[in-house]
Amino acid sequence: MSLIENLNKIFDSRIRLGIMSALMVNAEISFNELKDILQITDGNLASHLKTLEESGYIKFQKGFVGRKTNTTYSVTKAGEKAFKTHLAALEKMIGNMK
Repeated sequence: MSLIENLNKIFDSRIRLGIMSALMVNAEISFNELKDILQITDGNLASHLKTLEESGYIKFQKGFVGRKTNTTYSVTKAGEKAFKTHLAALEKMIGNMK
């Protein structure tokens, strides 16, 4: 079995890795909170969120805070499983390098 076999191409991007990391430790996070955490532009964040959503790894919920729209994101069960598999593969690869 290859060391990189269980690495997920979707998580190759450091931004998507950051999004998933933030969502794994928070039940949900708003778009603006993610933007602040990752220090990226609206458009950049939106495109990475779309990739994760299309993969079935995250879901979103639109709502309102006062009169402003508020979109929050959370990890799906499939996303949690895929991310944990990816992290385990990274750990195994790192362990084999020692």
